[in-house]
Amino acid sequence: MRKTSNIFSRFLPVTLTLLIAVLLWEGAVRGFQISPILLPAPTAVWHEFWRMPGWYLHNAGITLLITFIGFLLAVLFGVMLAVIIVSSKRIERPIFSLLVALNSIPKVALAPLFVVWMGTGPEPKIAIAIMLAIFAIVIDTVLGLRSVDPDMINLAKVSKASRWQILTKIRLPCALPSMFAGLKVAMSLALIGTIIGEFVGSSSGLGYAILTAQGQFDTPSLFVSLVLLIAMGCILFSLMERLERIAIPWHTSVRSH
Repeated sequence: MRKTSNIFSRFLPVTLTLLIAVLLWEGAVRGFQISPILLPAPTAVWHEFWRMPGWYLHNAGITLLITFIGFLLAVLFGVMLAVIIVSSKRIERPIFSLLVALNSIPKVALAPLFVVWMGTGPEPKIAIAIMLAIFAIVIDTVLGLRSVDPDMINLAKVSKASRWQILTKIRLPCALPSMFAGLKVAMSLALIGTIIGEFVGSSSGLGYAILTAQGQFDTPSLFVSLVLLIAMGCILFSLMERLERIAIPWHTSVRSH
C-alpha cells in the first residue's frame, strides 16, 4: 500500500503538468485560431496518430531497436576504453585525444560519410549512435574508476589480490554511481544519434517519418513523430533510473529519491 502511494505521489505532479500543458496548447490554438500548418491542436495530433497507428508504431519500433543496439555497443566499448585508460597511463593521452577529436566533429557532417561507407541500412545509424553516446560513458566511467580510495587499492595489493580482482571487486562497484550518470546521458544521446542517421539516409524510423511529413507540409504528422520521440526519450531515461535503483540501492543519490 505504501509503495503504491509513493508511486502515485511521484507521477501525479508530472501527469497534472502534462495535462495542463496540453489544455493550454489546445486553448491557445483554438482561441487564437492558429493555422494547423503552423501549430496543430493536440486533438488534431491525436486524430492523425489514430489514422495510421501501425505505421507510426512500426517506425518508432525501428528507431527504438537501433537506439538500443547503439547504446549497448557504446556501453561495451566505452567501459572497455575507460578500463584501458585507467590501467595504462602510457596510452591514456592518445585515447583521450582521439575521443575528444571525434567528439568535436559534428555528427551531422559525419552521417553522409557513414552512409557512403555502410549504405542506407541500420549500420550507419548504429555507428552514429555509438559515436554520440560513447564519450559520456568513457568520461564518467573513468571518473568513477579513479574515485576509489587509494587505501582500499593498497590494502587489496597487500592482500595479493590480482588486477582483475581489484577491477571487478573494488573499482567497478565504486564506479557504478558515476557510470550510471554517464549512462543516463548516453541513452538520450544514442536516441539523438539514431535520428541524425535516419535524417541522412533511411526508408524507415521516426527520422524518416519526420522528413516525410516535412516534405508534405503535414504538420500534424510531424508532431505525432515528435511526441513519440519525447515519450520514447522519457521512457528510456526512466528505465535507466530504474536500473540504477536496482544496481546501487545503497547510494545516496538513490536513497534520497
